[in-house]
Amino acid sequence: MTIQPVSKSEYTTANREWLASLHGTDSVDTITLDLNLFCEGTHYVCGDGCEPYGRVLSGVPVGRVAESGLYGPYDPEAHCGRQILRGFVIAEAPFAPGQTRVPAALLWHGAVKASKVPGGIDVSELVWHPRAAQIRFV
Repeated sequence: MTIQPVSKSEYTTANREWLASLHGTDSVDTITLDLNLFCEGTHYVCGDGCEPYGRVLSGVPVGRVAESGLYGPYDPEAHCGRQILRGFVIAEAPFAPGQTRVPAALLWHGAVKASKVPGGIDVSELVWHPRAAQIRFV
């Protein structure tokens, strides 16, 4: 009897059509997302039976929840801190089934195509704040 190890590698490329330039991509911040605040299909996709891992989509706009310090989807109607746009998830963030805290990278300054942001963003609703992201929308 012989033992033959089997390995599998899979590569995915994030859809970054929302990114208008590479400016700011070299200095991102590390954040933790609260997956309970996100919507499946809009902000993240779950794996199927063969691939159990899900992933938060690249380009999702986020705000920081003041009480927990975690990040959730930007919502101009929120009153918990998420009404301030802190930036965009720059790379897809994978997570395991049942995981509620997801590490991610935050683009906090740069240029973004507003029409290509996953879930959409209305730039007319953005308000200036000293802790807000420094984003130029094109």
